[in-house]
Amino acid sequence: MKCIRLMDFLYVRGIPILPKAIQWFIRVICSADIPVGIKIGKNSVLKHNGLGVVIHENALIGENVIIMQHVTLGGRNGRGAPVIKNNVFIGAGASVLGDITVGESAMVGAHAVVIKDVPKGVTVGGVPAKILKKIE
Repeated sequence: MKCIRLMDFLYVRGIPILPKAIQWFIRVICSADIPVGIKIGKNSVLKHNGLGVVIHENALIGENVIIMQHVTLGGRNGRGAPVIKNNVFIGAGASVLGDITVGESAMVGAHAVVIKDVPKGVTVGGVPAKILKKIE
């Protein structure tokens, strides 16, 4: 995450080459595709150094989000990018595809494929993802 924060810091200040160099470094070392200018909230974490994580350039990630390894937050045939609200957990290998909103305090299970919005405070899993548990 420190590399991503540094990349964002440099990008916002208009420094031209270094953000792309950091993006390349992240891609080579962690096999992750994290675009320059990505919006990631405070205290959000890419576990396992973001190994294999792919994030759409227009995705928005809130605060206190935990993203495990090999997660894809991507587009779906030109249908926008995911919005991940605050306090969300996304399990290993999960895919959130398209113009999807994952509500606050939701959990996405490992290897789930999310193609519909996830309401606040629920756990989803499966292919395609379905609600498994609601927080009461």
